[in-house]
Amino acid sequence: MKYVVTVNGDKLEVTISGGEVAVGDRQAPARIADLDGAAEKLVTIGDRVHRVLVRPGETRGRYTLSIDGYRYDVEALDERTHAIRQLSAAAAAPTGPAPLKAPMPGLVVRVSVAVGDTVAAGQGLVAIEAMKMENELRCVAGGRVKAVHAVVGAAVEKGALLVEIE
Repeated sequence: MKYVVTVNGDKLEVTISGGEVAVGDRQAPARIADLDGAAEKLVTIGDRVHRVLVRPGETRGRYTLSIDGYRYDVEALDERTHAIRQLSAAAAAPTGPAPLKAPMPGLVVRVSVAVGDTVAAGQGLVAIEAMKMENELRCVAGGRVKAVHAVVGAAVEKGALLVEIE
C-alpha cells in the first residue's frame, strides 16, 4: 500500500508491503505492536525499536506523534485519498481573510473588534441575537480589521456585511 506522508511540512512517499517499509529508495523490515491497548505503539524499523505515542489530529489522517522525546505533526493519507484531497483543494476558493457576513437575520448585541485590530482565526468578532439565542460569529482566517459595519442594537439581514478583514 502506498501512502503520502507529510511530517512537519516535509512530504514523503511511503510504501508498505509484506512487513517491509520503503521511504523513497530506502527499504527496511518494519513492524508495529500495540502496548497495553493504549495510544502507545512499539515500532521496529530494521534493528531500531521506538516507543511512539500517537494522538489523533483534528481531521482524518492527521496525527501528533511523540518519538524519543520529539514531537511530529503528521498527515498520512493513502494514495487515493491524497489524490481526492488534491483535486478538491484545487477546486476550492482561495483561502485567506474573508469578510464576516451575517449567517441569519438578527440583532447585533456585541461588536468585539475595531478598525485596525489584528484578529486570529477562530476569534469572536460580532455577536448577533436570532430566535432568542445569542450567536458569536468568529473569524475564519487571521488578518487585520479593515472596516466594521456592525452597530450594536442594529437589525441585520442574512448576508449583511458585518466586518471586513484584510
